[in-house]
Amino acid sequence: MQTIINETIGIACHLTLNRPQQRNAISLQMVDELLQKLAEAEEDPQVRALVLRGAEHNFCAGGDIADMLNAQQGASDGNSDVFFHLNRRFGELMERFNRTPLIVIAVLEGAVMGGGFGLACSADIAIADRSCRFALPETRLGLPPAQIAPFVVARVGLSQARRLALSGAKVNAQQALEIGLIHQLLDNSEALEGALLEHLGAINACAPGALATTKQILLDAARVSDETALGQLLDGAAQQFSRAIQGHEGREGARAFLEKRSPEWQY
Repeated sequence: MQTIINETIGIACHLTLNRPQQRNAISLQMVDELLQKLAEAEEDPQVRALVLRGAEHNFCAGGDIADMLNAQQGASDGNSDVFFHLNRRFGELMERFNRTPLIVIAVLEGAVMGGGFGLACSADIAIADRSCRFALPETRLGLPPAQIAPFVVARVGLSQARRLALSGAKVNAQQALEIGLIHQLLDNSEALEGALLEHLGAINACAPGALATTKQILLDAARVSDETALGQLLDGAAQQFSRAIQGHEGREGARAFLEKRSPEWQY
């Protein structure tokens, strides 16, 4: 049985985590399916955005304990690296969602915990309603949030990440907004859907190539730590700008502006 529901509508591929009886906990099968669906969406020239959400008003309650117990059986059979591969596979998913050229929008409701918390942090845009409950409960289970930690630090900063990860504290939606974990807080599901449509409309107004290039520059900028690296980043960004302004999107954008019409990438 598939754990992901996917549907492409306009410029967006909608991926729904579909294990509602487990509050959409992430299994290894779900990780594999998400990676496959992401790869397919990246190959679709129509798709510019990826919408990630959970079925039946929960986003994701974290990792699947049953998968961990199965992995424990594998380890007892002599495969001592099974836990490494299980954990690292989820990290691969986090990396791919973080660096995809598509614009990732996380639509958050209910439980946003553990791995779900990490996925929310890897999204470019995270919107939530007031039902959301956020937590990193791993340490209370005797585990580190190993693959999640870098993305949490990147989203909310080291100080808040330390507070959340080292106490397992729960955070409500208002607090998540205040620390920068989410970007927009809506009162109810109807308002959440309206906000999603607004964000997709804004993305539709942007050129696909320019979106992908801009996201790459922003991610690279976050890793710059000295003046030499900054100069190299700016050199590369200038080359990308030069290619863009001389390319099809740049020429089309200029013509559309002068002719007072919408550019061809707006549906």
